[in-house]
Amino acid sequence: MSDALQRDTAPLLLLASHGSRDPAAQRAVLALVDAVTLALTTISPATPVAAGFIDVQQPDVPQCLAEADPGRSAVIVPLLVSAGYHVKFDLANAVAQAQPRQVGVTAALGPDSRLTGILADRLAQSGLRAEDRVILAAAGSSDADAVADCRTAGEQLAALLSRPVTVAFIAAATPSLVDAVAAARSESPDARVVVASYLLAPGTFARWSQDAGADVVSATLLVEGEEPPAALVDVVVDRYLSGVRAL
Repeated sequence: MSDALQRDTAPLLLLASHGSRDPAAQRAVLALVDAVTLALTTISPATPVAAGFIDVQQPDVPQCLAEADPGRSAVIVPLLVSAGYHVKFDLANAVAQAQPRQVGVTAALGPDSRLTGILADRLAQSGLRAEDRVILAAAGSSDADAVADCRTAGEQLAALLSRPVTVAFIAAATPSLVDAVAAARSESPDARVVVASYLLAPGTFARWSQDAGADVVSATLLVEGEEPPAALVDVVVDRYLSGVRAL
């Protein structure tokens, strides 16, 4: 274990989520923050944990960094399933504003095989059948790397399920989820169309996916009122530990 984690000056873990006006999403993300904080007490009890937001909610990431203990470095873990504009620009700008504080930004949570496992579990909980057509629904981004990350997640899910998986987007990228659902229904009129929600938490995008015309839409990675999946907590902790090593 890094010596930095054993000192009172262990780097701050700043969990940066998008932010939401939806109370269910807010509570689900807060539960993840609490679960990560608890997990770190056995690994790095000296690590302070803070939650900041990229949009909509407060405190924002720059404020969290400004209020951190003087002289303490920080590792920002984006609570995002892919690395797009928010990671490359919003968080990068926050790091620049925080100078001379040493701040690192880790990779996004996905793609990661552990997230793929959660997606498969959510599909099983939704009653996935052998004949169903499966579509992975991501929020979407104008950033090509973020879109590529989502396609990789779709490939991972297809390999895990041993069946084809179409990747579609709720906004900002193609194919749209609505178009993908319509195409699947046209190609396989006797099959159900099942959507795997590649979204961190409930909220606007989850509601839009419910309105895309699929027969079944699985739950998001986080579900309000449920303990965050242990695999998701592990991903966040691993991102932090990698970020500490990179400082």
